[in-house]
Amino acid sequence: MKSTNPVFTGIETTIFETMSRLAMAHNAVNLGQGFPDVDGPQDIREEAARSLVEGPNQYPPMLGLPELREAVAEANSRFYGLDIDPKSEVIVTSGATEALADCIMALVSPGDEVVLIEPLYDCYLPMVRRAGGVPVRVRVSPPSWTLDEQALRAAFSDKTKAILINNPMNPTAKVFSEAELQLICDLCREHDAYAICDEVYEHLVFDGAEHRPLMTFEGMRERTVRIGSAGKTFSLTGWKVGYITGPAELLDPIGKAHQWVTFTTPPNLQRAVAYGLRKDDSYYQGLALDLAQKRDRMAKGLEAIGFTVLPCAATYFLTCGFERLGLGTTDVEACQRLVTEAGVAAVPVSAFYGGNAPTGFVRFCFCKQDWVIDEALARLSAFLTAARSESA
Repeated sequence: MKSTNPVFTGIETTIFETMSRLAMAHNAVNLGQGFPDVDGPQDIREEAARSLVEGPNQYPPMLGLPELREAVAEANSRFYGLDIDPKSEVIVTSGATEALADCIMALVSPGDEVVLIEPLYDCYLPMVRRAGGVPVRVRVSPPSWTLDEQALRAAFSDKTKAILINNPMNPTAKVFSEAELQLICDLCREHDAYAICDEVYEHLVFDGAEHRPLMTFEGMRERTVRIGSAGKTFSLTGWKVGYITGPAELLDPIGKAHQWVTFTTPPNLQRAVAYGLRKDDSYYQGLALDLAQKRDRMAKGLEAIGFTVLPCAATYFLTCGFERLGLGTTDVEACQRLVTEAGVAAVPVSAFYGGNAPTGFVRFCFCKQDWVIDEALARLSAFLTAARSESA
């Protein structure tokens, strides 16, 4: 038999799916995969249901329903002061992952270098490699997650086609500082590179932190594409509705890639997301406040039972050290013990690195109902108490 594509042949199943399967097999509380355990706002779901029944349910425009593209443009203006043409500068996609694939396929040619900041979402590397791109990784490490200026400068060269940045960042829960973002902008302009910005957690920021899109910086409007997600913004991850905003010159080839990947996205979901994006400020403020309270609930409990909880400025995730708990020498070993013996699924942070990763940290997801968080904490506490007794 002839070989299959080496980018995907033998690649391991995503860590999120692996841990979710283990969670089901062991009847564990799943704090591994990043999705809420309650559905999003009822009025948005009712809008989707009404639109589904009333129709039409045929192919919508390839680039997205006009009403959703207009709503995306309005949101860019409302939250960031960006003047976006909904007809030529917005594309609707079947989720942010498709949006990433479209952008990478359209902007990266074989041999082009793409700067990636790790730890990184696990689809980035195979997507860049499938496009023929050459990943150039820059590392931020726990506990500070500081972006090293010299390392980032060294990663850029005349071969750099783009940087792919996730801000706010999964799994670090980091919101990049103004100085870090300015450095990225300076390097993009100096090396004539594009910026592909995964900003799906844009509204999930806490404690007065602010998300600033790279597109708002001087000289970046024409070289930046930013990706948003209705799944994250409205806690409707199963809908898989994303959107790309960028200059028409870049969205033209990106739209061609989209045409041959999914072509379009269910029209009823698009109409409902358009409705949702126009919700008033109290919704967005309430979303962030609710998640911050869940973060604090989980962080307090994890610290009480011996985990070292790192700061969390955004996203759904807490990164924790386990060095005092006797869970093993690596984060993979620790997560395996937690899911099989404690009945709680987490994710090893090393899975977000391309190799030679720090192995002393695990990631917990806190976008869960309070009773789920409490159950997970109770299981962890009981397991660790019993383990200490056995070793005493």
